[in-house]
Amino acid sequence: MALSYLQTPAHHSTRRIRSQVAGIAGSTQLHPYFTGRLEREVIPREKVYNFSMASHQRPQTQSAPYITPEGYQGLQQELDGLWKRRATVTRALAAAAAEGDRSENAEYIYRKKELREIDRRIRYLQKRLPALTVVRDPPGDRERIYFGAWVSLEDKDGNLKNYRIVGPDEFDLKQGHISVDSPLARALLKKAADEEVTVQTPQGPAIYYVINIRYGGAD
Repeated sequence: MALSYLQTPAHHSTRRIRSQVAGIAGSTQLHPYFTGRLEREVIPREKVYNFSMASHQRPQTQSAPYITPEGYQGLQQELDGLWKRRATVTRALAAAAAEGDRSENAEYIYRKKELREIDRRIRYLQKRLPALTVVRDPPGDRERIYFGAWVSLEDKDGNLKNYRIVGPDEFDLKQGHISVDSPLARALLKKAADEEVTVQTPQGPAIYYVINIRYGGAD
C-alpha cells in the first residue's frame, strides 16, 4: 500500500508550486541561486512526496473501526516510513535554518511545513491503529455480502464492475476498494447474488445487480 494523506503541500500541482516559488522569490527578493534551487530540488521532492502520501484520505471521526489485514499492515508500513521521512526532513530543516534569516529562507519554510504535516499524520496513525479491529476471517455465510467481500456488479447498461468492501482507512478506487461507510457498500451489505441494489447518487438512483460474491484475493 502506498503511503497516504498529506493535505499540504501534497495536493498542489507542479504549476501551482512554480507559481508559489515565483511568489516567494518576488516577495523575499531571493537570489537567483535560491530560486533555481527551489525549482530543481523542492518541486521534484514535492512530486515524490505527493505520490507516496496522498493516495488516501483521512476517514471521518465516526468512521467504522474495521480494517483488513493487508490494510493494517499498510498503515504500519506507512507509520514506519513517516518516521524515516521525518528524520530526513529534520536534518534538512536544520541545514536550512543554518543558512541565515529564516523569515526569507524558502527552503526552511517548505521543510517546516512538511515536518508539520508529517507530525500530524503520525499523531493520527498512533491514535488510529490501536483503535482498529482487524477482520481476518470470512463470515460464516459466504453467500451474502459482508466486510471484506469482493462483489461483482452489473449496471443497467450491462457493464460489470468489481469492488471489495474494506475499511475507511484503506479505500482505493483504483484497486476497486470501497469504504464500508460508503453509500454503495451500505446498500450491498447482507445482499446475496441475483439481488437488485439501488444506490442514491448525485445524478439520481443507480441500480445494480449482484452477479457474484467471493472472499479472498482479487482474480
